[in-house]
Amino acid sequence: MNLELFIAKRIYFSRQKGEKRVSSPAIKIAIAGVAIGLAAMTLALSIVIGFKKEVRNKVIGFGSHIQISSLSDNGTLDYGAICVTPGIIDTIQQFPGVKHTELYANMSGIIKTDNDFQGVMFKGVGADYDWDFFRKNMVEGDILAPNDTTGNKAIISKYIADKLELSLGDTFISYFIQESSARPRKFTISGIYSTNFEEYDKLYLITDISIIQRLQGWEKDKVSGIEILVEDYDELDSIRDELFFEMLGHRDREGNAFYTRSIKEMNPNIFGWLDLLDMNVVVIILLMLAISGFTMTSGLLIIILENTNLIGTLKTMGMRNGSIRKTFLYVASFLVIKGMIWGNIIAVAIIVIQKYTGILKLDPNNYYVTQVPVETNILYWILLNIGTLVVTVATMIIPSYLISKISPAKSIRYE
Repeated sequence: MNLELFIAKRIYFSRQKGEKRVSSPAIKIAIAGVAIGLAAMTLALSIVIGFKKEVRNKVIGFGSHIQISSLSDNGTLDYGAICVTPGIIDTIQQFPGVKHTELYANMSGIIKTDNDFQGVMFKGVGADYDWDFFRKNMVEGDILAPNDTTGNKAIISKYIADKLELSLGDTFISYFIQESSARPRKFTISGIYSTNFEEYDKLYLITDISIIQRLQGWEKDKVSGIEILVEDYDELDSIRDELFFEMLGHRDREGNAFYTRSIKEMNPNIFGWLDLLDMNVVVIILLMLAISGFTMTSGLLIIILENTNLIGTLKTMGMRNGSIRKTFLYVASFLVIKGMIWGNIIAVAIIVIQKYTGILKLDPNNYYVTQVPVETNILYWILLNIGTLVVTVATMIIPSYLISKISPAKSIRYE
């Protein structure tokens, strides 16, 4: 039998049965400190993971995980083009981790109405386009029907529609500047989307790829590039590296080389900012661990002082200081676990309520989302609980050495 654990259980459960103790308020505060600390850490982690995922998915929704374009591309959205054959698409699609490939063609233009104008980027897509992202963000109308050639249809953002006072079904004229001349084209609005990501909402219009190819004077196999979606975002960098070296060995019929970039490389500022959010979580976790450790250390010291008589009796019976310290660390661990249980209950309840009701709102102009996003990660949750238990108990080891200063003769007379 583990004697230390047996004595610790007697001390802990005698307290649980309603015995009045001087330390009761302090112990409740210590348990509350652990519970609130763990709940705060879990919520902070969940919110940051959810926020990063929401923003990341919006950027990926407009540009995919990986783009392959002409090597001569200088970073602008509509510069350069490549000729793509079915063989190239098959080569990419067979790469491990690649989920989907699609062609796109970009061209900048200016929308002019009676009252205002707006510079935009037309993104032409074909029947192979993955519409999942825009389906989730449509506020009016619908996506473009594959192979629909009845007029020039386009999907615009709510931001552009509101600014130019356009509605679903309206028509507008867009001017495309080519070689010092402006080529006008009339478009019909077939859908309106809103992602609350203003940087992209005020820029992109989606239309059929054949319209952009005709405006550019390209043949059917010529496009701005290839977009690639991967199965696992965590494998993005390795897949990009493999594709980069594979595609460098290919040339199109015009001799252009293929240049491969990930969404991280195309948007370093956004992804760098998202990475900085991890620092906020680290700071919160360190602060909460410090608070939990401090409150439990205070609680342990009070428990030791309250049980001075018992400590003296155990020493008189021959129990060593190390064993007595171990006993009271067991007691403290029981209290920490109780606080952690309550902390998890509080955190899970808030996460579930927010996930299914969205009761906590945010200003989309500042945060790109309309409500506080939450996302759970089981592995991180388990590691956070284990870390909280280990760190909190570890901080109580040094204070437990107070037991060695207690004299058996004096402690037995202590009340």
